[in-house]
Amino acid sequence: MLLIADSGSSKTDWRLVSPEGVVKSAHTAGFNPYFQNADHIYSEIADQLPLQLSTVRVTEVYFYGAGCSTEKNCGIVREGISRLYPEARIYVSHDLLAAARALSGRKPGIACILGTGVNSCQYDGETITSGRPSLGFWLGDEGGGGYLGKTLIQHYFHEDMPPDIRQEFGQAFHPELPVVLENAYKKPFPNSYFAAFAKFLADKKEHDYCRRLISGGFGLFFDRYVCKYPNAEDYPVHFTGSVAHYYQDILREVAQMKGLQIGNILKNPIEGLISYHK
Repeated sequence: MLLIADSGSSKTDWRLVSPEGVVKSAHTAGFNPYFQNADHIYSEIADQLPLQLSTVRVTEVYFYGAGCSTEKNCGIVREGISRLYPEARIYVSHDLLAAARALSGRKPGIACILGTGVNSCQYDGETITSGRPSLGFWLGDEGGGGYLGKTLIQHYFHEDMPPDIRQEFGQAFHPELPVVLENAYKKPFPNSYFAAFAKFLADKKEHDYCRRLISGGFGLFFDRYVCKYPNAEDYPVHFTGSVAHYYQDILREVAQMKGLQIGNILKNPIEGLISYHK
């Protein structure tokens, strides 16, 4: 049996694929080896995976996850999974490779993640050939959900929002500065915390202020994560992630202004990964 996992900071999508091609699905919390050790990862998987996934004989596991960009971090995840599946061959890799394989298959392209966080790479159809620096939530992630939510909070407290939007935002979230600062600097996963505020934009994206905020974030994303690749305009630019999915009309507009061609847009890469590994 083949087990495939795509893990972000918020959640993990699991698919168990039988030799006959039958697929079973499951969802657990997200994992990040920068914040969690092997013991925590094992206990979370063991507690949350449904019985029909955790007790079958799995022979191969492909785990793609946020934070799995170093051998040390990959080893942490591999150790946690191996305690549940001691007989399986376990492959752990970065979520960026998952995006490239799911979006571009075996053809060259530029693969991007635009969800809570952001990232991008050039892909030759087999491997990642180059990438842009990913500076994380506090120093980067332009255009992602964490960035958009953080910008909304900044504008709210600095009173840089139009009055009508500020009133609606306040009614929706009742932001209190001590609570925001505690989540920003003391609690884990500040990116996920701030990304929750970005959901406010979904029903307001036709409002001039909201549209300019989203467009500005996407413009920065293209400038820093896509346009600096050599001959970027010659390759399809693919996206996965909730932000790309829900705001793809604005994403396409900004891409066109930058002279870029948008390829596939998937809310999450798991189905594309099934096709790739089958």
